[in-house]
Amino acid sequence: MMTNVFIISAPSGSGKSTLVKKLREQVPNLEFSISYTTRKPRGAEQDGREYYFVTREQFEDMIAREEFLEYARVFEFDYYGTARRFLLKAQEEGNDLLLDIDVQGAAQVRSKIPDAVSIFILPPNRSELEQRLRSRGQDSEEKIQRRLEEARREIENYGKYDYILVNDRLDESVTGLEAIVLSERLGREGRADAGLGARAEMYRLENIRERLQPILQSFREVAASGGK
Repeated sequence: MMTNVFIISAPSGSGKSTLVKKLREQVPNLEFSISYTTRKPRGAEQDGREYYFVTREQFEDMIAREEFLEYARVFEFDYYGTARRFLLKAQEEGNDLLLDIDVQGAAQVRSKIPDAVSIFILPPNRSELEQRLRSRGQDSEEKIQRRLEEARREIENYGKYDYILVNDRLDESVTGLEAIVLSERLGREGRADAGLGARAEMYRLENIRERLQPILQSFREVAASGGK
């Protein structure tokens, strides 16, 4: 069995972690890559569960040893990266690999693995994303505004992804994500499923562009008004 690589990207607060968790519960033979980061743990986060927390020196040593499939600096400070060993492990065990990475990392992976399947998760609009960020109670006002601006920049990369999921209804989003992964898996094995394929196609970039325009506009309007 060949290893399919699935890339999932989303602005912070879009519900990506919840979707990934539910996908992993429902789809077998899916290896998940836990990212390395130099940032400090938040809340109840644990090393080796949400992230591998390392020092800047350790991370840069891993870069020097070419141990990363992709890595990036976020907010010009903290490093995040995906170790190559997760891909090797998936290949050895005959599993597919799921990568939860940002747009910078996704571009690096696509350059190395051109047939990787990329999925971008969008919030319903900017105000909903802002509400979700505030409800977490984790960030200062300055950080919330920085995350919203970062989200605006990330969202402009949506056209580089194969599939787009608007996460406005959790159950529907989980079903859609599952359909994409299973449809791609079966199709590449020559065992296409018409029902799964039809559902996955609903989220393919060229089929959802029109629905995205109001979402994109909600971010652009605020940027044009100076963030007010």
